[in-house]
Amino acid sequence: MTRLSFAPVLLGALLLGQAPLAAQQPAESLFVRRSPALVKYGKWVALAAAVGMGLKARAAHHDAEDAFDRLERYCDADELRCTQRPNGSYVDPVSEGYYQTSLSRDRHARGWLLGGEAALVGAAGLFIWELTRPKNPPRNIPFEPSIRVIGARTQFGVSVAF
Repeated sequence: MTRLSFAPVLLGALLLGQAPLAAQQPAESLFVRRSPALVKYGKWVALAAAVGMGLKARAAHHDAEDAFDRLERYCDADELRCTQRPNGSYVDPVSEGYYQTSLSRDRHARGWLLGGEAALVGAAGLFIWELTRPKNPPRNIPFEPSIRVIGARTQFGVSVAF
């Protein structure tokens, strides 16, 4: 009688000492390879930065166009205001101010545009890197059918993991 009561205790101890099954593991450990957090979230941050810098470049370019339009309207009112020195600068300080503002805003737009392009290239690289990484199926698939065609024969197989 003591043997029969000892067997369930021994069986229970053996079962408790076993490692948990794959289905009992946390969801993060089911996949063999995962992308690092820097890649997983960094690609979206880089894409958002590219869009933001593109919008800033557009605004700076619009400001440069406005400054140049003011210069043209100022010069259209009186052509003497747009006389230039031999070095290319305007004699009238107001005209020169409009022109320098236009140049400055164009430089800002160029900087934002280059930054946005760099961020877009970085985001594309991160997207491609993550997509081309080998993905392994989860280890906890208990039933996996397979079909093979060899010549005129078709083979169907089943593997059951337990």
